[in-house]
Amino acid sequence: MSLAGMGVVAIWHDLQPEAKEEFYEWHSREHMPERVGIPGFRRGRRYLALSGTPEYFILYEADSPEVLAGLDYLNRLNAPTEWTRRMLPAFRNVDRSICRVAFTSGMGSGGVMLTSRFNIDAAHRSGSIEALTRRMLPSLSQRSGIAGVHLCLTDEGLSKAETAEKQMYTNATHVSGWVVLIEGNSVADVRSAHEELTPGLQAHNASAFDSAIYRHEFTRLKTPWSAG
Repeated sequence: MSLAGMGVVAIWHDLQPEAKEEFYEWHSREHMPERVGIPGFRRGRRYLALSGTPEYFILYEADSPEVLAGLDYLNRLNAPTEWTRRMLPAFRNVDRSICRVAFTSGMGSGGVMLTSRFNIDAAHRSGSIEALTRRMLPSLSQRSGIAGVHLCLTDEGLSKAETAEKQMYTNATHVSGWVVLIEGNSVADVRSAHEELTPGLQAHNASAFDSAIYRHEFTRLKTPWSAG
């Protein structure tokens, strides 16, 4: 299905093995409900890697990119809970990108998600966006076994802004420029869709590809009983 809003926070990360048990309790019971409770946030989803790295992919969907630049979210980032302060130093290889949704299409949520991160230089940006949103991605979303296809473009200023939470990571965070998300029924479905897309991306000078396939673990809506 289409994403729940036009703003996205996309986070990839690994985790110290000894922190995993507590991570699941913290993330499901405190952190994701806290995030989705922020005005303008719609949905949070967590995924675990089946193929590729990092091990975890977290997706937050919001009404607009402006929500992700707003005081409600920034105040939360700058006032982490004690449990958050304890957990974030266990994160490794973090990629945190705050994005504008440039394209989203689909008929439902898939149990498997392929994430493709890449770069396209400024000279080819506008032409690449037009090709992806008008031709390449609409046809991809109609493939058998595909539930949704989305293009997210990173706002580097917002993504690189310093916050109290970011300072708790033990290594520097990476920011991806372009993100394609492909949701589907199976690993084979999303992988073959990405293989169809890749030559078109390369023709538009896409580089530094980093793709991984994840299975869905957890979704949090606005409240436990309502989509908000």
